[in-house]
Amino acid sequence: MKLPRYAALTSAVLVGALALTACGSDNSSGGSGSSGGSGLSGTLNGEGSTAQKNAIEQAISTFGDANSGVTVNYNPTGSGAGVKQFNAKQVDFAGSDSPLSTVAVDGVVEADAAKARCGGNEAWDLPMAVGPIAVAYNLPGVAKLILTPSVTAKVFLGSITSWNDPAIAKLNPGVKLPSTKISVFFRSDESGTTQNFQKYLQGASPSDWTATPSKSWPGKVGEGRAKSDGTAAGVKSTVGGITYIEWSYAKDNKLGIASIDNGGGAVDLTADSASKAIAAAKPAGTGNDLRLSLDYATKTAGVYPIVLVTYEIVCSKGLDAGKTKLLKAFLTSYADPTTQNSLVSIGYAPLPTEIQTKVAAAINAIS
Repeated sequence: MKLPRYAALTSAVLVGALALTACGSDNSSGGSGSSGGSGLSGTLNGEGSTAQKNAIEQAISTFGDANSGVTVNYNPTGSGAGVKQFNAKQVDFAGSDSPLSTVAVDGVVEADAAKARCGGNEAWDLPMAVGPIAVAYNLPGVAKLILTPSVTAKVFLGSITSWNDPAIAKLNPGVKLPSTKISVFFRSDESGTTQNFQKYLQGASPSDWTATPSKSWPGKVGEGRAKSDGTAAGVKSTVGGITYIEWSYAKDNKLGIASIDNGGGAVDLTADSASKAIAAAKPAGTGNDLRLSLDYATKTAGVYPIVLVTYEIVCSKGLDAGKTKLLKAFLTSYADPTTQNSLVSIGYAPLPTEIQTKVAAAINAIS
């Protein structure tokens, strides 16, 4: 099935959801191996996070042939834009790399605006895609690079400006580092990836990174590029370039990926090391609002600390019955363990089992 690059993708929604409903259960769980017509029809529209673009496209593609009557459109415009479109009732769900804000940002409390959009019902943050953030670089001849939170912060703040700086060399004994200028690339659009990367820097190196994390990049050095595609292209075409970017984009563009040493030893970015960070996260929401609090300063060996979770922002109630049925079925298929495991090959980490269980229960509770 050939897919366009961005939106208007035909969705295959989980057949097992209807099978269970027919048996008298409201549980929309089931395996991604289901096939055949589901009887579902209609269109579901989502917008937001570019971090989950590759994941959600694969999820839609995997199930497309089984549900030819359903179309899921997902427009990867960035987390900030997605939340705004959701709150304006322009889309049925939003993808955001940060949960809805509960404090005013530019005069808007996202959680309150989302509640109003949902007819006075709560909006829920449902974790769906685990997207490790790579510190990606272009440095020919340097296949292995180790960075600490402090050195990373100083690079992105512009106080470390060359690749052979003594602070970098000290972390990489025996590595021949060139004197090449460091060229920083950052997201010019509002981005949950930007906010999560800043949360990591502030959490792991607060004396170096003092800016309040937000979806906008606060740095004074470097070059802004729109969306993840833009920053990836910038680094790929610039020797000495560095950026923060979702693992899947770093892999797609064959960029170098730094190992991170938070104090417990250098950790390579893998699906397993990133998933461990999510497994250790603490609940930050209540009930079926499944926002998570990550420990960015962890020194636990083998845990990759720079991760983000893309949440699907949904109404707990408030959509019409037809949209609700499509939403529950699609999200069930996306959260299914088989689907989650299939995302590893394109640069994502699967949701840990305990979180998958909670997500399934929350999806089932949407009404």
